[in-house]
Amino acid sequence: MTTQLPMYTPGQRVRVTQQVPRATGTLTTTIEGVIVRAGQSKTGSWFAHSRDKKLWLDRLELRKDDGEMVVVNLDHYSSVEAL
Repeated sequence: MTTQLPMYTPGQRVRVTQQVPRATGTLTTTIEGVIVRAGQSKTGSWFAHSRDKKLWLDRLELRKDDGEMVVVNLDHYSSVEAL
């Protein structure tokens, strides 16, 4: 990850809630863990007029209580709550 997101600090415990709108309601997922990394990463997708001509996504890398590592792509349907 290349750029630190200023509002998220490694070591901080958070709850991320994401929603996916569907034709018949909304799918909601919640993940809790400690931030290992926060920043922007480029995808393999091409996107005109962006840095390096790639699509950049805000991402959090979390370590869950059981040790599992999770990478969460943040979008306008994401809510991050400090715990």
